[in-house]
Amino acid sequence: MSVDAPGPEGERKPSPPGPEKEPAKEPAREPEQDPAHEPTPQDSGGGAGPIPVERPDGDASGGPNYFVMGFVGALGVLSAWLMVEALTGARAVFVYIMVALFLAIGLNPVIELLRRRLRLPRWAAILTVCMALLLFTAVFVWAIIPPLSEQVSSFVSGLPGAIDHLQNTTFFRELDQRYNLLDRLQGIVTSGDVGQQVFGGLVGVGQVVFNGLFAVFTVFILTLFFMASLPGIMDVAYRFVPRSRREGVREIGDEIVQRIGAFIAGQLVVAAFGGVVAFLFLWAIGSAYALTLALVIAVTALIPLVGTTIGAVIATLAVGVVDPWLGLLTLVFFLIYQQIESYVLAPRVMRHAVDVAPTVNITAALVGGALLGLVGALLAIPTAAALTLVLKKVVFPRLERR
Repeated sequence: MSVDAPGPEGERKPSPPGPEKEPAKEPAREPEQDPAHEPTPQDSGGGAGPIPVERPDGDASGGPNYFVMGFVGALGVLSAWLMVEALTGARAVFVYIMVALFLAIGLNPVIELLRRRLRLPRWAAILTVCMALLLFTAVFVWAIIPPLSEQVSSFVSGLPGAIDHLQNTTFFRELDQRYNLLDRLQGIVTSGDVGQQVFGGLVGVGQVVFNGLFAVFTVFILTLFFMASLPGIMDVAYRFVPRSRREGVREIGDEIVQRIGAFIAGQLVVAAFGGVVAFLFLWAIGSAYALTLALVIAVTALIPLVGTTIGAVIATLAVGVVDPWLGLLTLVFFLIYQQIESYVLAPRVMRHAVDVAPTVNITAALVGGALLGLVGALLAIPTAAALTLVLKKVVFPRLERR
């Protein structure tokens, strides 16, 4: 504010304008610090911050607890190991389910054909297919068991005469004089270990037979249930797909099911043709077990790649025991037929059925056989056909649009 100076008549004259002076302020005193008081982030103006809490183990730095981390990691590893062991133990069950589902999908076209042609309900068509399978199994067992038991009984009854004939030969007498073979064989037969080994072998064979029959029965029952509920299973599987893509997925899925059925039909055609050819040849050479060996060849021909070879070896041995020359002729015949089947018949049938290149079929069968054995070899070619279909319908079109 301005101060008026006094004038001559006692009046105060206004002083010239100038900068106003503010009254001096006293400097603010800093609060006295207590020596026992430690500065906090609030005192220093750093704002609120986390106050470290001392852990029970004495680690107040806020770092990770390595003991807890290691304990949790060990529990995770143990859980994973237990899960792998459980899955390994249940491997046979998963294999049964896969085979039954594969058979149900493969037999579904036959069921649909019976429904269209004969106007049967689905349960009646399934029952017809099951009865046909049971009839074929009964015929196969009837054709196998009597000749096999006859061969075993004739071998046992003719064994003493064969041994006597062998003893009368000059070659065997020389071996017996040099190495004392008869005494050694008699000692081995009369020893106690032979009975134990034979009994253990019989128990092992019986266990294998029981496990095989149990597996066949389990797969048959599962196949029956899967055939009855296959439409519902497929509808539930399609509902996991978003509605916008459901129609395309349904189209691809139905075509995959159709190709699996076509693969099984193709395998049955190849097996039936091989069985008929084998029966005609064995009947022509006068074999007493032509029907039995033909059924064996037809069943083994269902195995990809090596099935025909297995059947040919069995037929050659069965014929060669009776007549070695006919056995040699049988071997030559099946070698020629196998070449025709492998390079002419099977590729055309499979290409028409699953539309997969022969190289892919062979590679898939080898990889599947290495992973799951016989079951893997059976499932490998339909899996390759499904992957090929997905590549053609989904992957390749998307790559072309980019």
